Amino acid sequence: MGPAALLDYDRSHLRGLVLEEGGPTSHIAIVARALGIPAVGEIVNATALIQSGDAVIVDGQAGEVQIRPQPDVENAYKDKARLRARKQEQYRKLKSQPAVTRDGVPIVLQINAGLLVDMPNLEATAAAGIGLFRTELQFMVAEHMPTTSEQQALYTAVLDHAQGRPVTFRTLDIGGDKVLPYMERVEEENPALGWRAIRIGLDKPRLLRAQIRALLRAGSGRDMKIMLPMIATVDEFQRARTIVRREQAMLAKQGHVPPLSLQLGVMVEVPSLLFELPEIVREADFLSIGTNDLMQFLFAADRENKRVADRFDPLGAGALRALRSIVEAASEANCPVTVCGEMGGKPLETMALIGLGYRAFSMSAASVGPVKAMLRALDVARLTERVDWMLASGDGAASLRPQLAAFATECKVPV
Repeated sequence: MGPAALLDYDRSHLRGLVLEEGGPTSHIAIVARALGIPAVGEIVNATALIQSGDAVIVDGQAGEVQIRPQPDVENAYKDKARLRARKQEQYRKLKSQPAVTRDGVPIVLQINAGLLVDMPNLEATAAAGIGLFRTELQFMVAEHMPTTSEQQALYTAVLDHAQGRPVTFRTLDIGGDKVLPYMERVEEENPALGWRAIRIGLDKPRLLRAQIRALLRAGSGRDMKIMLPMIATVDEFQRARTIVRREQAMLAKQGHVPPLSLQLGVMVEVPSLLFELPEIVREADFLSIGTNDLMQFLFAADRENKRVADRFDPLGAGALRALRSIVEAASEANCPVTVCGEMGGKPLETMALIGLGYRAFSMSAASVGPVKAMLRALDVARLTERVDWMLASGDGAASLRPQLAAFATECKVPV
């Protein structure tokens, strides 16, 4: 099942998702979490084991599935659910509290979204804005290619709901396992490395131009942020920017009121861009780190392949050094940078990223509470010193996770 198929279901009747394939960082799992649906993947032979009418417990947080649970197991999960409910109540109480660390460092917490139904989460979490709006979800739920007017209507409604808070719209990130039902599927040996995202937009400029036109019209008289996914070279960004500028000129010629401001950013998720950082931070208005793809490409480990998906830890020294190089280059060029991948929504991983110098994150709405609880107990100066020491020690450990967890325990930081 791909994300498009999931979106076909009536979500009012969908309580959980069990997959025989697809790990926790697969696109379908990410979309499920965004919709508030517990999802567990890599359950071998699940379709044969589960019969119609069976009671099933799906624990998306722990990655566990209980089929036809015994009464004592069911009661244990009920207790677990009550404990989580109490934690959620604690997180809700943090809603009115600022996202500031114990030593006074402000952290920007935004949420990811992709549909209008996600927008109430802005108020529910008191998030600073939408750090990643996945525009492809509109295309995936539609029965036909959305027209420019239909796209504009959605983007206008999103900006209206945001009430002045920033929204970063990511242009179409389709391809790979995100196939539009009305488009011909392109069979590729390695779809994750193939024809997807900005590559499709540059090869089919009418598609990209129509979306840019809709975004610019929706942003009339307002601040607008557009992010380009899967950029592998500075040249790709420049080519896409040329298309944006042509659409700006065309709309101006037609008398349309332009956005109050326009920022054009890059999603950093292809490792080749790490070697063009000085150039891209000068060219782009902002960066967003797509840690999911960046990590799978960095380690050459398919996140959909259960044999290798968990083989490498994003909290390993190599990955953290790569991430530090991005934030350092961005800081030197005064280029804003946000983490919008899965790493930014996990308290321990977010803690490590703060130690590297990141100060802005976008995550699922459910992650805001745990992350805010973590950072409000954090001493950034002490953490930065410890992370620098860990990365400089070079002891060859496969992961710095145990050391980071030990630091959290030592400093009473909830992760």
